Amino acid sequence: MDLTVKDPVMIFAIVAALILLAPIVLGRWRLPGMIGLLIAGALLGPNGIGLLERDTSFILFGTVGLLYIMFTAALEVDLAVLNKSKAHTLVFGLLTFSVPMTIGLLAARYLLGFNWMAAILLASTFASHTLLTYPIASRLGIARNPAVTTAVGGTIITDSLALLVLAVIAAMTRGEASEAFWTQMALGLAFYVAGILFLLPIIARWFFRNIARDGVSEFAFVLAVVFAISATAHWAGSEPIVGAFLAGLALNRLIPHHGTLMNRINFTGEAIFVPFFLLSVGMLLDTRIFLGGFDAWLVALTMVGVVIASKWIAAHASGRLLGYNNDQAHVIFALSVPQAAATLAATMVGFDLGLFDEKVVNGAIMMIFVTCILAPIVVQRYGRALALAEAVVVEKVDVNARQHIVVACANSQPGHRVIDLAILLRDNGHSDPVSPVRVLSNLSRNPAADQSARLELQAISSQFSAAEVPTEPHLTHAVNVGSGLISVMQRTQATDLIVGWPETGSTHELLRGSLINQLLGKVTFNLFVSRIQTPLKTLGRILLVLPPHAEHEESFYEAMHTIKRLASQIGAQVSIVTERDAAVTFATYFEDGAIFEDVKFHPVKKWGKLIPTLSKLANMEDLVMVYGVRRGGLAWSPGDIALHARIVQALPKVSVVLYYPAEPERVDETRPASLPGGYIPAIPDR
Repeated sequence: MDLTVKDPVMIFAIVAALILLAPIVLGRWRLPGMIGLLIAGALLGPNGIGLLERDTSFILFGTVGLLYIMFTAALEVDLAVLNKSKAHTLVFGLLTFSVPMTIGLLAARYLLGFNWMAAILLASTFASHTLLTYPIASRLGIARNPAVTTAVGGTIITDSLALLVLAVIAAMTRGEASEAFWTQMALGLAFYVAGILFLLPIIARWFFRNIARDGVSEFAFVLAVVFAISATAHWAGSEPIVGAFLAGLALNRLIPHHGTLMNRINFTGEAIFVPFFLLSVGMLLDTRIFLGGFDAWLVALTMVGVVIASKWIAAHASGRLLGYNNDQAHVIFALSVPQAAATLAATMVGFDLGLFDEKVVNGAIMMIFVTCILAPIVVQRYGRALALAEAVVVEKVDVNARQHIVVACANSQPGHRVIDLAILLRDNGHSDPVSPVRVLSNLSRNPAADQSARLELQAISSQFSAAEVPTEPHLTHAVNVGSGLISVMQRTQATDLIVGWPETGSTHELLRGSLINQLLGKVTFNLFVSRIQTPLKTLGRILLVLPPHAEHEESFYEAMHTIKRLASQIGAQVSIVTERDAAVTFATYFEDGAIFEDVKFHPVKKWGKLIPTLSKLANMEDLVMVYGVRRGGLAWSPGDIALHARIVQALPKVSVVLYYPAEPERVDETRPASLPGGYIPAIPDR
């Protein structure tokens, strides 16, 4: 009896039910949900009860899911860590290629009796791997652990070499390995890689800055680019998985890791594309093959045993050489043992060329199935141990740390760029919500204005929700905006306040007026006054303006980590602009690289020459971040407010954020509480 479901709506309903139930059922045994999808594909597929057919839709979405895994793995990797650990990546990449290649070659030649061409091609299937378990590592919060970064970086090395072996063996078997073939392959790959890594960031930055209207257009652009690059990989003699990985590396700095766009990318992949891929892999398994005799079992068991043993040896040898602990070595193994795309590609090419028979094809499918079940179990166990170890380290830093951000909203504020700033400044390790606040006058109550403000707050909250950021909106009435904001800050015990730049009113009025002075009088929270001119993700450098003696402020260390987190999120380099004598002190402070790595300095001869220096340095791809000091601090000067005003005026097209870190309560009766209206003090030469 034919049980195959033909109705596309019913097929999708079954798949949706499997995606829902797999994690729930497998979770009872503390197993990853992806194992359930693999088993479901085997049971319900054409080689099981035949309920689902592996038709073009499963092949299409399965292929997309595989490319998605490679793309998101490259997108989430910490490029700073990857760049710093290039040697680690190279060591692991070469070991995880050469060890399986050597063991596989010997096993295929002398145990299975293959000829040299077939043995080399079969060995290449052991060398390659797929980052199937990367989503688990990402959910565990260890995506930026050096061991995970090393495994991800090594993937592109071993897969590229394995696919290169495939191309060479295929060409030699067909008699096409001429001098022209080698030249064409070398030039094609060189232009392909260079075009992606150098041209794509320029095109994407231009698109995000000038064309993108909303999150939908940004998401559509990313999808179009990734799959276009993957589709053209064959022209360069490579495979789509390599193109998807390179596209992720190229877009890495332009897509903040905790932003709205990244959330959309991850959600779409994990909810639709990756489950389809897992189901399609499960459907490939045909256990009836093993009823045919000992030869089929010998080939399958040899392939499974070789890939597991060789990948384990490569992972633990790399761990020993690179100084990783046992948990990290096992995580590297779990990330590098799953087989899928390159394995299938090499196996099917070998079958078409007559180098492999059906026993090898089914052995490859068994190898894929076993490794795809084993790897999630290993990464779940050892990845959780690694995550717990990292959590203990973080907890020791500040047990009582919390973060509650308040975003001030005016009629046209905060705008999506200020919302982006709040999302990027937020530490995902904290569960506190972000509070958008609308302050209305209590002198004249207007129900229509109240309703309009509530709708504005709902719209703003939905934008935060798109990035999975919880919100706690507040509509309050007060005599003025400052008192309303301070009231909300006190009620919520907020730690940070972001004030967007007004579209009307002069810069001097903003900085010397009652609002900023009123807010600066409260020293228990961080204050950010922002004017973001271009999307934050397109900015490549943060020009951090540090006044002399800022390192003596009590909040300096914490403030630097806040800036570091922002720089890491948008993939920006940090350059420090400060007075020449102070630059020496700051260089010593940052020399260990614990806060900023490879920080550059732009010394100013005299502090009064700061603005001309910034005017020459800053451009539209920079974020000028001014470290402000409240009255009474060691680095404070009476001319600071005027200086900040003139910086903003001198850089009309540049994004600027004035950052006043929280300070302990001070009492300083020698200075006025606020600057008199109309008074702009001179900027002293320090």
